[in-house]
Amino acid sequence: MTRSSTASLLLVPATILIVAGVLVPFAYLFRISFNEFRPALFMVEALTLANYTKILTEPYWMMVMANTLSTSLASTLVCMLLAFPIGLMLARSRSRFKSLLVMIIVIPLFIGSAVRASGWVGLLGYGGIADTLAKVIGADGSLGLMFTQFAVIIGTASVVIPYIALSVQAGIEGVPPDLESAAQSLGATPSKAFIQTVLPLAAPSILSGTVLVFILCVNSFATPVLLGGPRFKMMGPAIYDQIAGKSNWPFGAALCFVLVCMTLATLSLAFVARRLFFRRSF
Repeated sequence: MTRSSTASLLLVPATILIVAGVLVPFAYLFRISFNEFRPALFMVEALTLANYTKILTEPYWMMVMANTLSTSLASTLVCMLLAFPIGLMLARSRSRFKSLLVMIIVIPLFIGSAVRASGWVGLLGYGGIADTLAKVIGADGSLGLMFTQFAVIIGTASVVIPYIALSVQAGIEGVPPDLESAAQSLGATPSKAFIQTVLPLAAPSILSGTVLVFILCVNSFATPVLLGGPRFKMMGPAIYDQIAGKSNWPFGAALCFVLVCMTLATLSLAFVARRLFFRRSF
């Protein structure tokens, strides 16, 4: 048996698992998204685009999609602003405690999103730390931060910061230090050498982390439920409400595939941006 055939055999269990556990349920969900929902009959076999038409035409569902995209974009930008300095510090650090710093950044990933969101409820909720501090400086009443887009953005960004921080670290560490030194020896200032030499070469890694973070934000569930509540809806909680709350599987399935299309569109844009980046850089 050749090495290539052995490698192919090793792929068989994983392939079977993916087909049985992902593709088959995915195909079934796609099929029922074209069915009709009738409360008395639960679900009626059909081939209709009514569910997708409703999502793409009704103002409420267009608002839910807009909430999802705008919140995910804002969370990604906030995460980038906070995580980039952290990743840069880790990449430049020569401290013997560098591994400990990385561990401190990674540890929050081992805590569930629901637990972290509950912590933000204590900070932003009525009578929480934010309200207490506001009263100290003379504000009247509650700040009303809970169940707003602001709360969801802050909570979501806090969950995904490690991904961009580690992507920035990996990207910058992957650039040979000699290149930056050579740029400075040719007269470039340290900041100019970093921006024009290091940053373009580290950009693919940073872009990958940014795309991952955006996709995680788009598909987030626990944080929008706890911090957004009933007043601020995103796609994840809306899908759960339709399927688990109203037993409207056809419409919930259609929402799932609209969310999948949003994710695939993000990946496609990232792929195009990466191709354009490499064309400009090389």
